[in-house]
Amino acid sequence: MADDLLFVYSSPGTVNLAEFTDWYDNEHAVNRVATPGFGAVARFRATDGVKPEWLATYEIKPGTLETPAYKALAQAASDREKRIMSSLATLDRRVYAPLSDAWADGVTPTTAPAPVLLAVSMSVPDEIVPDMEAHYAQEHFPMLLATPGWRRARRFVLTAGTGPKYLSLHELESAAVFDEPGYRAALATPWRKRIMNAVTSREKRVFELYRSFS
Repeated sequence: MADDLLFVYSSPGTVNLAEFTDWYDNEHAVNRVATPGFGAVARFRATDGVKPEWLATYEIKPGTLETPAYKALAQAASDREKRIMSSLATLDRRVYAPLSDAWADGVTPTTAPAPVLLAVSMSVPDEIVPDMEAHYAQEHFPMLLATPGWRRARRFVLTAGTGPKYLSLHELESAAVFDEPGYRAALATPWRKRIMNAVTSREKRVFELYRSFS
């Protein structure tokens, strides 16, 4: 079974950035990587000028967040962790189940983490979902993955937390990909325009890789 995704937006607010980063890198993230059920963990910093400015992604086996080992993390939290967690300006936790995962030719799961992450989430009416699914599988993702610098495209559905229901997560070589003709073409097809006209809520964020853990 494919891994779920714990997707966490955060903003330090009044917490000193150096302390926030030290806590996340040397305490919060490493404790979770060491917990059964957790896989790859990565931290990203926004490049789009939008808040929350930090994103962390955690690949987790289904059910991990209900295990005694995970719940014990909160019970054993340090005073610093409790203080920082209670002081964050934003802590937006979402859990997603996987729908699809596609890689560009020549890119494999052993490739180093991508420098840029594009996260697009949206909701559509239920009657539009079959058309949206077909659009992603038959047109949108194939066009994106044929664009130079586009490494990987994944889709997820929200199972816990708040936000648009469907998430597309894209791994890119650099932000220069957004200037590629293939990317612009993928955004301009009649099929995509039909789907976008039905969207009821949408978020689009761009991040750069800050640090990965495994």
